[in-house]
Amino acid sequence: MIIDMPDTTANAVNKRLVRLRDEGGAVALGRVLTLVVLADERDVETAVEAANDASREHPCRVIVVAPASRGSEARLDAQIRVGGDAGASEVVVLRAFGPLLERGDTLVMPLLLPDAPIVVWWPREAPDEPSSDPVGAMAHRRITDTTVAKDPVGMLGTLATTYAPGDTDLAWARVTLWRGLIAAAVEQPPFEPVLSVRVEGQRDHTSLDLLAAWLGARLRCPAAVVRVKNAEAITKVILERKSGPIVLDRPDGRTVTISQPGKPDRRIALPIRALNEALIEELRRLDPDEIYEEVLTKGLPLVETGS
Repeated sequence: MIIDMPDTTANAVNKRLVRLRDEGGAVALGRVLTLVVLADERDVETAVEAANDASREHPCRVIVVAPASRGSEARLDAQIRVGGDAGASEVVVLRAFGPLLERGDTLVMPLLLPDAPIVVWWPREAPDEPSSDPVGAMAHRRITDTTVAKDPVGMLGTLATTYAPGDTDLAWARVTLWRGLIAAAVEQPPFEPVLSVRVEGQRDHTSLDLLAAWLGARLRCPAAVVRVKNAEAITKVILERKSGPIVLDRPDGRTVTISQPGKPDRRIALPIRALNEALIEELRRLDPDEIYEEVLTKGLPLVETGS
């Protein structure tokens, strides 16, 4: 069910949500968090679709705040989506006009679930310091996505200098399966130290930088990123050892081949993670990610980049 509320207020939207709950039963009960999405108009439907998928594992209230396409006078148009149009969540889309955009926190506050954690997600461009954003300052977790930013690598570098506990990035969630495969490969005989690491893949895809930074920090060796034309996400990881390299090669974005000296090649399904999968993973934890902090603030500056 979709309910349009043109020229309204956040308090009126909240009252309508309460009335819907009273009329339809415990609609809002069982919600484990409030997910606030600060999106451009072009990203609203994609973000709502991903949030709906995530809500099946993490039932939540989704509040999407987007700038209206036209108009300079203060005005708020709202849309409430419940039932089949909202997955396992309830979705409120707020399209703000004029000066209302300057203080998104005042729009969001009346709609927050009581005593529930707050997660803020910027689907594309994010402020230089998410924790100082009016809405970000209220959140337990702040999720960015540098992979789709206008300047992905530059944005990642900025976030490294302004990191605050609770910050994370979907580019980090996209390397989780890679991290597991690499750890399993390194822990096989002959148990030699890794001398250097090289991560290859899509130009400006920040998952390369974060994976290389993690490997360099954990293995205490030089780490480099090589950006390749016409590549998609991470395509190859090479770990140099004295007896020969460990190579994880994924040229097609679907299957990775693991090659090690003296062992037969292994092929494992490793499709590129979709947006909803990355979001689901990040919503699984609401405490600060200390490994991400170390990778972003200490490992990233040591990564060498090339093309």
